[in-house]
Order: sequence, then C-alpha cells, then structure tokens
Amino acid sequence: MKIIKWIFITAFTLPAVPIALVTINILQNGIGGWDGRTVEEILNKSAETATEEDIETLSKSEVMQLFYAAEAPAFENVKGEYKAKLVPGGVLYRFNEYYAHNLMGPGRWEAKCFFPNKNNRGEGYNLFAVTRNGITKGIRTLRMDTFMGQSKFDDKESFHLVYAAHNKGRNHAMRDEIRRINDRLYVGLGYLTWNLGTLNPSPFVLYGEPKRWVGPDQFVAGSG
Repeated sequence: MKIIKWIFITAFTLPAVPIALVTINILQNGIGGWDGRTVEEILNKSAETATEEDIETLSKSEVMQLFYAAEAPAFENVKGEYKAKLVPGGVLYRFNEYYAHNLMGPGRWEAKCFFPNKNNRGEGYNLFAVTRNGITKGIRTLRMDTFMGQSKFDDKESFHLVYAAHNKGRNHAMRDEIRRINDRLYVGLGYLTWNLGTLNPSPFVLYGEPKRWVGPDQFVAGSG
C-alpha cells in the first residue's frame, strides 16, 4: 500500500512542479504591457551609452519593459556576427541557459549572425563553441530567416528571426524578436511555440561590434 501511495503522490505532484515554475516565470513578465517609460528611464542612463551589463541588472519584467520601449532597428543595419547571451532573470533562467548551451545546438551558444538581402528579408545563423580533444572551434549553424514585421508581443515592429524553414525537431518551433538599444546593443525575446510561445519568452542580448558574415556550416542543429 505504501508503494501504491508513493506512486499516486509522485504521479500527481511531479507534473505540478514544472507547471508551477512556468506559471511563476510567466507572471515574472509583468502584467499590463508597456507602462509608458522610455528606454532611458528604464536603464537610468542614455540609450547610446548603455551596455549589456546594464540590461543584465534588470529584473525580467524590466527587460520586458525595455523591449516594449525600444524600437525596431533599420533592417539593413543589422548585419554581421554579434556576440549573444541570455539575460539573467526569471525562475526558468537556468533551464533556458541549459537549453541554449546544451540542447539548442552542438555546443555553447555564443553569437548570432545576419545578412540582409532585399525587401526587408534576409538570413542568418547562430554560432556555437564546440570543444573536442581540448580544441575549441566555432560551428555556424541553426539557420534562420529574418524579416521586419509587426511584433507578436505588441503592435510595434520588430526584427524577426524564424527558424522553421531550416530546422527540424525542437528548434523548428523557435522564433526570436529583436529591438535596438544602440548600434552595439540589441534586446531580444526568444520563444518556442511548443513551450507556450510568447507567454513564456526568454530574454537575450546581442552586443559589441559585429564581425563579418562568414556563412553557415553544413551541420544541422537540433534535429532531434
């Protein structure tokens, strides 16, 4: 009887744990959309002097407010390879970090790269650092299509990254939106449609002077 009781309790309790965490993570986005503050008011400094460290000090709800307050970049200006990292915040940050560095691609996620083609449409990929036999190399994969369009989070424009055409499995459902803080700093929201989509985004930043476009490798990420 004790074993049956343990099985019963486990079966009904364990699913409640991830549900509770996801619920908390969603509530940590904040409620009510944009509160009207500017980028400068949220960061407490000018947008042009802001760095990724300034965004990393914000709570998840403040990062959401920053995204709402920021504007979409000029499409042709988002070109080259930018360093990238997740923004700490939210109860699921460690889970998102594990996904980014262990499940999303072949190694540690380090950058995103973009090339604008024409008519506000382009392409891109992600850069992963892979260490084998003590040697680390970069693999450029997890390709995406890019375009300008209305946000899924509000009624403003965003720079969109859509992965469906180039990826299978868990990454097929991945989407990102990006907005500009300055020419060396962008704030993004990534989400997976199988993980409650825009209700449950993972904030990230792109930062630094972009390196040149190299082009994706043949490796296909996240096909499992």
